[in-house]
Amino acid sequence: MKRTVPRLEQFSGMIGGALLLGTLGFAPVAGCQSAPLRPGTRALLDAHNAYPERGQWTDRLARALSTGTPIAIEQDLYWGRTASGSFAPVVAHDDDALDGAPTLEAHFFDAIRPLMEHALRSNDRTHWPLIVLNLDFKENGAPLLDAVWSLLGRHAHWLTTAPRTRTPSVREPLQVGPLLVLVGADSAQRRRFHDDVAVDSALRAFGAMPPVPVPGKNKAARLARTVRMSATTHIPTRADNYARWVNFPWSVVERGGQAAAGPWTAADATRLRRLVDRAHALDYWIRFYTLDGFLPAADQGWTAAYNFGSPRAVAPRWRAALAAGVDFIATDQYEAFAEQRRRVPRSPARR
Repeated sequence: MKRTVPRLEQFSGMIGGALLLGTLGFAPVAGCQSAPLRPGTRALLDAHNAYPERGQWTDRLARALSTGTPIAIEQDLYWGRTASGSFAPVVAHDDDALDGAPTLEAHFFDAIRPLMEHALRSNDRTHWPLIVLNLDFKENGAPLLDAVWSLLGRHAHWLTTAPRTRTPSVREPLQVGPLLVLVGADSAQRRRFHDDVAVDSALRAFGAMPPVPVPGKNKAARLARTVRMSATTHIPTRADNYARWVNFPWSVVERGGQAAAGPWTAADATRLRRLVDRAHALDYWIRFYTLDGFLPAADQGWTAAYNFGSPRAVAPRWRAALAAGVDFIATDQYEAFAEQRRRVPRSPARR
């Protein structure tokens, strides 16, 4: 049967043609099969901070989607006052940037609606979920968490879900939709998105494994210790029905992280692969943040602490993360990473 492609005018709104280009420009990652949610089967661009900041960088979400699907997209959340005077989840990086910050519903959910609805109509599930939404809660108050739970409920037909059971240690099969939602490791998030969900109802989002505390009397001591800790120490427990991913700063791979990194070495690649293999062996997706490499003239509101210093410096890290099978590779340089991904062959997941 011939596949029906939607016309450009069907994708109206803030993304417009960029969304269509992203939809039609999809190139599957090598190794991606019809069951893409098994950890290690696809390595995705994780579009870091894909939202405006203080009225600038308004095209970030459109740029991310223009690279194609499947894709992961991060949205940072606060409980903020909207233009109408009511409160809602808003996307912003800092608590002093809430004035005029867009709502999560308007900025993200309304923008991806054409893509989600088209995916449901076509029912081609080969590469579902098309979007992995990573919600980074900057605060964990009940009003914000409850509002996000309700917002997800209004879009339940898009979601990848699993049944809430009385035995959370046993992972249930995922009911795959075109959108997968990830939340963090905070205990308040686990209560709202798992514990408070009625048994036999659907989990609408999935949390991260709580990070293992790193001992040390100061930051320098902790940074030195974290890179010496084994993959088994960093990831000690198996994924459960709710906690299905692990989230690491790059400092677990290279001492001191981006700012202190030297040349990429074979030893670094081995450590990265051990962390990835450990996560996948315990049924976790694994994410690393945030791998940037830019000169000052290229800065587009990005975080200096995540900068390796140049495109030449970040490129081997991107290639290594792709080759190792990192599930979500966070970067602000969406287009450059997507181009690198097209060039790097991936072997099938090792399980």
